[in-house]
Amino acid sequence: MRKEIILITGANGEIGHGLINHLGKQGGQSIVTIDVQQLDEELEPFSLNAIQGDILDIDLLEGLVAEYDIKTIFHLASILSTKAEYNPEVAHKVNVDGTLNLLKIAADQSRCQERQVKFIYPSSIAVYGLPDLKTKEIAGKVKESDWCNPITMYGCNKLYCENLGHYYAQFYRQLSSETNRYSIDFRSIRFPGLISAQTIPTGGTSDYGPEMLHQAAQDKPYSCFVRPDTRLPFMVMPDAIKALLQLEAASPSELNQFVYNVTSFSPRAEDFYRIVKNAFPKAQITFEPDKNRQCIVDTWPADVDDTAARKDWRWEPGYDQTRAFEEYLVPAVKMFYKG
Repeated sequence: MRKEIILITGANGEIGHGLINHLGKQGGQSIVTIDVQQLDEELEPFSLNAIQGDILDIDLLEGLVAEYDIKTIFHLASILSTKAEYNPEVAHKVNVDGTLNLLKIAADQSRCQERQVKFIYPSSIAVYGLPDLKTKEIAGKVKESDWCNPITMYGCNKLYCENLGHYYAQFYRQLSSETNRYSIDFRSIRFPGLISAQTIPTGGTSDYGPEMLHQAAQDKPYSCFVRPDTRLPFMVMPDAIKALLQLEAASPSELNQFVYNVTSFSPRAEDFYRIVKNAFPKAQITFEPDKNRQCIVDTWPADVDDTAARKDWRWEPGYDQTRAFEEYLVPAVKMFYKG
């Protein structure tokens, strides 16, 4: 019998670490991972097969299909916003073509297994594009359907892939003579900025907050690339993992849309500064806004409306701003670098 697995791409990333640790310690499920880098040693015990490879490699993906029955795909692999602006064509290839490859795999597996394969896709507030700061202030909590006019390659990629997921879930090969009885079960979360105590930020445009914290913990100076008044929604990594698992576990009958906002708290950059300075009094932090990166951040909402997630699958963050820093981030970051 072919082994039933959960497939996790981008396994070495910030979300991948948290998700694999949680699922692995929970037990009872076989996990296969893919990443362009060798899987981190700490995650290896939780992976049935840790594949070092590229999601653009069709032969690699077809080999997976030949060996396993995939019941759920957590597609975490992507080139993040800042890096994507330096190499937009490469980012498009990885973020879009790679996602398309996996959607096709999910569709083929759904048909062969005669059941829906779940496809869990982390999206981003980068899909939004508010035209100016006044509009951003007036907009308040932005809903999923509002201001979807991204100005970054990463945001364009994420928004397009959300729509690709919708297509594969409802309209894939709709003119084919073959009846598509088993479509994929596509579910997406638009994450705000994510903060982890266990992994180093890796190139997100919202990473000024996490970078400030991690640099302070290492007694390294940090120049924040946005203005002190810059405000974005954030959440800590344990809540991000919680949201992914809650959405994955929700009954299809409960879900009324394909894409959901989630959030927790919305600090200004100067709020990050004060909290970090309180925890690390010797921290050397300055504000030196980068014009181009600031322009990108200014198009993203100060807050998002996650009413739909709260209603449909009972989403609720476990960490508000106070608890996030006092009970999770500051103690865990101190321990991380002490070790």
